[in-house]
Amino acid sequence: MNRWLVMVAGPYRSGAVDDAGRRANLRALEDVALEVHARGHVPIIGVHVALPIIGAAGGDRYDEIMLPLCLRLADRCDAVIRIGGPSKGADAEVARVLAHGGRWLRSVAELPSA
Repeated sequence: MNRWLVMVAGPYRSGAVDDAGRRANLRALEDVALEVHARGHVPIIGVHVALPIIGAAGGDRYDEIMLPLCLRLADRCDAVIRIGGPSKGADAEVARVLAHGGRWLRSVAELPSA
């Protein structure tokens, strides 16, 4: 079995009214990423890649960087696991993975062991 690059997609700002809510959303993504890693695959959370770049850019460049970068990452992923509640960004990540023939997994249990 090959190791897959698996995007973990879910809300980050959606449904979060403050920093604590965003941290809780990110923690949920991280928990699933840990499960993906435990199965021998490589998890990717777009927010983890984008936030440092947004911070380095300064100013209010969230919208300019976050989703475009996450979608570029999705283009490289073999599969996506979608978690959590409503999120247009996470739905776009799923669509992007599917557009190039990647798999949409509803849970880590659907991921084969590497």
